[in-house]
Amino acid sequence: MEVRELTAADVEQADRLRRVAFGGVGEPSLKPGRRGLLAEVDGRVAGVLTITGFHQFWGGSTVPMGGVGGVAVDPSARGRGVGGALLDAALRDMRERGQAVSALYATVPAVYRSRGWDAGGVFEWLEFPLDRMPAGEPVAARPAVADDLQALHACYADLASTVNGLVDRSAPAIDVADVLQLDVVSVVPGHDGEVRGYLTASRGATGLRVFDLIGRDRATQLGLLRQLGGWAGVLDRARVRVTDPAVTGLLTNQAIEHTVTTSVWLLRVVDLPAAVAARGWPAARWLKPAAVDLDVVDEHAPWHAGRQRLVVEDGEVRVEPGGSGAVRLHARALGPWFSGMHDSHALRRAGLLDGDGALLDRLVGAPGVPRLADWF
Repeated sequence: MEVRELTAADVEQADRLRRVAFGGVGEPSLKPGRRGLLAEVDGRVAGVLTITGFHQFWGGSTVPMGGVGGVAVDPSARGRGVGGALLDAALRDMRERGQAVSALYATVPAVYRSRGWDAGGVFEWLEFPLDRMPAGEPVAARPAVADDLQALHACYADLASTVNGLVDRSAPAIDVADVLQLDVVSVVPGHDGEVRGYLTASRGATGLRVFDLIGRDRATQLGLLRQLGGWAGVLDRARVRVTDPAVTGLLTNQAIEHTVTTSVWLLRVVDLPAAVAARGWPAARWLKPAAVDLDVVDEHAPWHAGRQRLVVEDGEVRVEPGGSGAVRLHARALGPWFSGMHDSHALRRAGLLDGDGALLDRLVGAPGVPRLADWF
């Protein structure tokens, strides 16, 4: 078996594999910010995956992240280790390119867990009755134009930096101008070209899908919710993607029981020292100098396997070789710990951690459920 980089000449065959696997191709196999890997068995294309380059917010800082998607194996080649070989190659590729963590949406979780990915956070849609939108004061909203794009992106980035897991939506992986293709792009202007908030949505045969409802302050958020409620004469309900959990969780009037569609995405720490160095650690400033000696069990990423010492000192956090290995941490535990999705107690009960992980828990702090609001 040979695994190599996907080229433009391979796209037709790659798209065929993805069409067979998923019933459609979706986004292109290759585009700006996206690369791919191709597996061949006996000279025939047997599998493919893509890696999109993102930067993901963790603790207020961005960590380079490889978004793995479009993993497809030819039906005739299944059971021959093609998927595993592609994922192993992807780990090496991401490390070489400085992508310290990786995220993916798993259709077959067991395959990815066997290579060290595990629960990192959620991607959620909420369905709301439009007649229950809060009656906030009207805001001076207008349709967005191209000149608003930079300010609109800045408004999103200010929010995203406070929600663990969201990506910064930077080029080339995401073209901010694509938002203007949606049916509804409503902005609330501020001072000197600033955008105080915005609402994006598409209208389809099944109803209204709201992608972002983001405001810099409560008045703007409530005003945009009021605008959303204006669809009540046409539609009964809307599906709202959870980008800002404050809006959907604290300001809307959903009942105790309401409809939530949740996708759990998986996170993989590709390079532990690099990931720890890039992440923000807000709790570190309040911790006394301390260290935890890890024994990382990770056969698929041997570059960080073995004894590693996580050190907290002067508000900074780093990982260096050495230590006693007192806390044994399996590869699958690294992602859930890094994201704050699961604490050391849950990891221990799942058989993924042995030893005292109290410092690991204090360091992460877990301020809210990690989220993604983009599909790849």
